[in-house]
Amino acid sequence: MRADRLLSILLLLQNHIRLTGRELAHRLEVSERTIHRDMEALSTAGVPVMAERGAGGGWSLLESYRTNLTGLNLSEVQALFVAAPSHLMADLGLRQASETALIKLLASLPGDRSRHDAAFMRERIHIDGAGWQQEPEQVVWLPLVQEALWQERQIKLNYQRNDDSVVERVVDPLGLVAKGRIWYLVAAVEGQTRTYRVSRIQSAELMHDSAFRPANFDLAAFWRESMSDFKANLPRYCTTFYVDPAILPEMRYMGHIEFVHPAGEDGWQAVEMRFDVELQARAFALGFGGQLKVLAPPELRETVLRLAHAALRCHDMDSATHD
Repeated sequence: MRADRLLSILLLLQNHIRLTGRELAHRLEVSERTIHRDMEALSTAGVPVMAERGAGGGWSLLESYRTNLTGLNLSEVQALFVAAPSHLMADLGLRQASETALIKLLASLPGDRSRHDAAFMRERIHIDGAGWQQEPEQVVWLPLVQEALWQERQIKLNYQRNDDSVVERVVDPLGLVAKGRIWYLVAAVEGQTRTYRVSRIQSAELMHDSAFRPANFDLAAFWRESMSDFKANLPRYCTTFYVDPAILPEMRYMGHIEFVHPAGEDGWQAVEMRFDVELQARAFALGFGGQLKVLAPPELRETVLRLAHAALRCHDMDSATHD
């Protein structure tokens, strides 16, 4: 285990000019004290690691030092060959390049066993990031957005907002995020970081000016925080139902259950659920007939009772007409 970590430190320092002990500890999921001990071990083994103190300091290698020790263990080989979603690679124009790279990597692996393990993993695990009801979107301007990212240049966008109005923006592209089959451009504009759905871009123009990218910007961290804020600000309509436990599996599939209380003497259970709006909760409650009672809020209970009585009257009238 330690040998793998020492090799990882060596390769990280080769690929970066300088890394602090904290950065190395974070990447390798160990303490800074462990990193210091590892550096002592590398130095003792003759690896020319250097420490610079102060602002901008950190650990580095002598510029002339390089190693070819890039061996992969079984788990690393398997991880590389888990198939990435092919539609995303196609959107980026990298499907063929991805396939070719994997073929070359497979051919370069030492020994029949390693090649067998890699092929075994790839044939048995496939990652599909698309939802069941999600249709692929037209991302006509995705190639130009990619080009702007690679060249670090600004883009002028005509963008359709949720209210169907179109606005013009000159943005500094910071990254692309694929959520399921939907592509988002993360970009800086007027001192703020914003998210644009690529399918809503009406037109785009690559500008001559260089894009500004903050040195400490972390795309994955920004997206996690953005998603957390989005979920926290979603509309919330909270309900409590008293239900036959037989319908719990279906309820979990259809809605957002917050808490399930222990069963009462009759075996039924109180279930707290969250919906976006009252209309969703109303339709949900009516869909389970006599297997669900509304406990709260009171206005939802009254509405469900009124609609249930109306449905009975309607069906009674239909029966009388057909008789």
